[in-house]
Amino acid sequence: MTQQDKASPEVEAFFDEGATNTVTYVVSDPETRRCAVIDTVLDYDAASGRTSTASADRVVDYVRDRGLTCDWLLETHAHADHLSAAPYLKQKLGGALAIGARISVVQETFGTLFNAEPGFRRDGSQFDRLFEDGDTFAVGNIEARVMHTPGHTPACLTYVIGDATFVGDTIFMPDYGTARCDFPAGDARTLYRSIQRIFELPDETRLFTCHDYLPDGRDAYAWETTVGEERLNNIHVGAGKTEDAFVAMREKRDAGLGMPALILPSIQVNIRAGEMPPAEDNGTVYLKIPLNKV
Repeated sequence: MTQQDKASPEVEAFFDEGATNTVTYVVSDPETRRCAVIDTVLDYDAASGRTSTASADRVVDYVRDRGLTCDWLLETHAHADHLSAAPYLKQKLGGALAIGARISVVQETFGTLFNAEPGFRRDGSQFDRLFEDGDTFAVGNIEARVMHTPGHTPACLTYVIGDATFVGDTIFMPDYGTARCDFPAGDARTLYRSIQRIFELPDETRLFTCHDYLPDGRDAYAWETTVGEERLNNIHVGAGKTEDAFVAMREKRDAGLGMPALILPSIQVNIRAGEMPPAEDNGTVYLKIPLNKV
């Protein structure tokens, strides 16, 4: 099938400006009115420890107002910068919750870091579907394909849904570059090779990023570009930059980065498929802060 023959899903973006700079997507087949929701956000106030569903409710309202049926809740990876709202969306809209099969590697790493309860499963079984590279599924009548694109984390996926590609944190807008690779089991060389796989898609493929941080010189947030534009102009990996040059740049840059503000609450929730840790004997749920470990 050529790119011209591929179906073109409708894509609606919901941007969480300020708190996490995350973009959630509703991807729908205009013919069947079936949809997938990608990378949901549960609002979390670190100072008070309170959560809310304001961001998720915007997605719920859109899906219901448009008369869509949600078949999939897709995670590109276990995010370190926001808590997933997938359980809430599943309750409100339905849909199978999916992530990459190598989430088990992330669960093992962070289950150990957080000294997770004995019943915490490290096999990905909290999710409804664990995707491997090359797996296929459908959004209505639109064919979708899974690409395993590790480097930022070992479990990162890219979803190719018709002529639209959702890359998570693997790559950002051309003027912002690429993802950090200094998290456990991240690797800059692996990320470069993953991005080259994305660059093999047709130039006109629409590419949607999971974040935008408004780099200097740009006046408005943006999260949609094309594979061709990234291949030519991405400041970190475009215009034929070599693997060795990329690795040197990425490792030097990562060495000076601080940790994401919400990494500790986010990870211990997201490795549980968006569920909170079990309540303790007083009925209260706690998130842990391991000292001097991150």
